[in-house]
Amino acid sequence: MTNHSTKILLLLTLVSGMLISVSSNSWLGAWMGLEINMLSFIPLMVNNKNIYTTEASMKYFIVQALASLTLLFLIISKSVIEEFYWFTNNILMTTMMINTPLLLKCGAAPFHWWFPSIMEGLSLNNCLILMTMQKISPLMLISYSLSMNTFILFIILLSVMIGSIGGLNQISIRKILTYSSINHMGWMLAAMMIGESLWLIYFLIYSMLVMTIISIIKMYQISFINQTFLTMNEMPMQKILMFTSLLSLGGLPPFLGFLPKWLVIQLMINNKMSFIITIMVTMSLMTLYYYLRLAYASFMILYTEPKWNIQLNQNNKIIMYVMILASISMMGLLLCTLTINVF
Repeated sequence: MTNHSTKILLLLTLVSGMLISVSSNSWLGAWMGLEINMLSFIPLMVNNKNIYTTEASMKYFIVQALASLTLLFLIISKSVIEEFYWFTNNILMTTMMINTPLLLKCGAAPFHWWFPSIMEGLSLNNCLILMTMQKISPLMLISYSLSMNTFILFIILLSVMIGSIGGLNQISIRKILTYSSINHMGWMLAAMMIGESLWLIYFLIYSMLVMTIISIIKMYQISFINQTFLTMNEMPMQKILMFTSLLSLGGLPPFLGFLPKWLVIQLMINNKMSFIITIMVTMSLMTLYYYLRLAYASFMILYTEPKWNIQLNQNNKIIMYVMILASISMMGLLLCTLTINVF
């Protein structure tokens, strides 16, 4: 798609579909907003320069249509289901049935099977939209009916574990970010379970960090691990910015990405959920491993490339934008701590 006016129109309808589903006071209106959002994103996925986008868009359409049909069926039959005595007294079953298609739309484990393959066939801009904007509507709808029960605890633990273990043997940056997104989905659901607005703070910080990383790897056209030390060997400042953002995304103190995890850990311990948060923290340490593997390969392997063989497409505005976001990531936790101490 080379027509920028068409992209702007589709982005406007994508945002409007998201706002319709979030602000709707009925499940049918929320479903309509989800459909507008999905049908606006699919044309944005198509790119004639990439042969994998057609397959990715078809997979995305099938998965999202399946989730939407399931949600619509449950919405229509909800009044019939509630007439049955054993469903009326089983809130867990009703919550589980409504949340399952929404979790499929988010890509939370064990409904994550479509997420890595679709991410691999998308451009980096579309990857950013899929990891951030496309999750707002389902997460908001989940937050309306979420309660602490066995089903959601199972989803949280499975998302954290699969997101950590699945990224260990990956060499593609897109798949590493995908499994990291699945891991963060577990943390966001945990934040949603113990606080109404905590998951919004987590989501905003996560979106800012992903935006920083996507901007850097798009600028240097990095797709695999080995390209980090082949491409960025002559740019130490950009290299440091990228890996501080990656470590912040992994939740390593003293970066800003640790702040929402810190809040979730504290509130879950106060709610006597020490065993679950211990598993979540342990799995998050495994996500730090594959971020550190990226940093180790780039900083420790000695490699020199002739300058005449390096083709860079640097944009000073993008570099300045990335430096601002990365500096917020590095200094954000310190500023938040100082603010808390002052007040």
